[in-house]
Amino acid sequence: MFKQVLLLLLFLASGMTLSVSESQSLSLMPHAAESFNVSYIQLKNTGTCSYLVVISTSCSSTRYTRDQISIAFGDAYGNQIYVPRLDDPTSGTFESCSSDTFQISGPCAYQICYVYLYRHGSDGWKPESVKINGYNGRPVTFYYNTYIPRDTWFGFDWCSGASSSSYQVSKQKWFIFIVLGFVLCFWS
Repeated sequence: MFKQVLLLLLFLASGMTLSVSESQSLSLMPHAAESFNVSYIQLKNTGTCSYLVVISTSCSSTRYTRDQISIAFGDAYGNQIYVPRLDDPTSGTFESCSSDTFQISGPCAYQICYVYLYRHGSDGWKPESVKINGYNGRPVTFYYNTYIPRDTWFGFDWCSGASSSSYQVSKQKWFIFIVLGFVLCFWS
């Protein structure tokens, strides 16, 4: 009887792990950030550390854009970096099938876990990816491959979302599976 209960618990726990994995993959898509507040970022932007940001524009984007492009990124501890204008139409920034590299100064952050792009204008723009080499963490790449909506902060937040916390939960559940497996093996 005890074995059947443990097997049932093992089965239920594996179903919960699958649902966690599904939500993790959904969080990997860029989204609009309705509650994102850039004025808070401007107050903290002190310019003490350097970041290398590489933005690749998709080959299916418009040939070039005259739109104003902004970026904001940061870590899970409230350290945020904001640049109001990355674009420069005279230099060919954000042309299709190209990569643009920016040296950005801002507050020192730990592992970068969110990035948002903002586009103002009527040309349209489709970034392929944004790679950020941070001061205090490993490089991270955010894959967009979609057009940025006009006048909307659009991107990723992995700081407190499913991709970081679900991974922790999944590790804990796998540990439970291992313990239950040992209990089942030695119970007979």
